[in-house]
Amino acid sequence: MRNKFLGTGEPGWHPVRKVRVVLSGLRFAVLYDASVAWKVVVSGVVLLVFGLSGAWRDFLLTLVATGQMLAAELLNSAVEGLCDFLVTQEDRRIKAIKDMAAAAAGIAILFWFMVLVWEGGRLVGVWMAP
Repeated sequence: MRNKFLGTGEPGWHPVRKVRVVLSGLRFAVLYDASVAWKVVVSGVVLLVFGLSGAWRDFLLTLVATGQMLAAELLNSAVEGLCDFLVTQEDRRIKAIKDMAAAAAGIAILFWFMVLVWEGGRLVGVWMAP
């Protein structure tokens, strides 16, 4: 991949290469970060249920909340990995950075969970209605 700032690497932009990079990053996160892995599995099941139920508005709202949560979780994992790579000793500044990244992911997870509970309740209510 081309380094925009140093001008090194393969030149040019290619959409297939970009998709491969995205999938590679997601694969790495799922294989090596359990917190990402279980959220991807739960999200897949929930999205499948909403998709099969035909509740498209519920599906789309859940999809947006899931995308936001996964993006925050991946960024949190990347920040933590970068901090661990740069500083191996305990450092209060690194702790603060990692805590802020975890807080961002935690807020995204909270809202994702609220959407899942709300939309799941609506779906159960539709199934239980006479």
